[in-house]
Amino acid sequence: MDTIIKEIVGRALPLRGNDIDTDRIVPARFLKEITFSRMGEYAFYDERFGDSGEKKEHPFNNPAYAGASILIVNKNFGCGSSREHAPQAIKRFGIRAIIGESFATIFSGNSFAIGMPLLRVSAEDAEYLLKAVEENKSAELRISLPDKSITLNGRAIGFSIPEAELNAFVTGRWDSLSLLLANAEKAKQLEAGLKYPNRFGAVHDSGGAQAYG
Repeated sequence: MDTIIKEIVGRALPLRGNDIDTDRIVPARFLKEITFSRMGEYAFYDERFGDSGEKKEHPFNNPAYAGASILIVNKNFGCGSSREHAPQAIKRFGIRAIIGESFATIFSGNSFAIGMPLLRVSAEDAEYLLKAVEENKSAELRISLPDKSITLNGRAIGFSIPEAELNAFVTGRWDSLSLLLANAEKAKQLEAGLKYPNRFGAVHDSGGAQAYG
């Protein structure tokens, strides 16, 4: 798995509306799943399907946007309850990055943890991008994280992203599990030299030696 994220190229899916919350992104009844493997099926489920399973009109159901890898939204996306299932559902649906005016704090942190960049643009630029991909559903966007730019139809649009997140994405440090596994031997060596007290006041090292103060 390549954890370095510098450029994302693909078609975009427009999703209009402010304050789209995590309850809408993933209905609560799907949180009982014990893994995230099927979360992509549940993205915006109640807005996409009726009581009998019939499809409703929704951008996520529009075949013209099938295979889109970039989501474009408006203001305060991901607000509401702090469920990590929400960004998991969006990413597992096939989205690799989200462009929007603003994002809820917890949603932002959960998205960062799974390697899905959230790129903040002005309201004017969000409207331009939404309208452009609504009018031309096959339009391709190019996101350059190092340049902090989005290119569409020859027009470059700047975005903001926290510097720490940007550095983590372009170096691959956002993936803490992969970093830990890659440095497993160093972690073992560090653990071997640690000393810690037990409940009797003795200080143990990982080799079993103990000392009393």
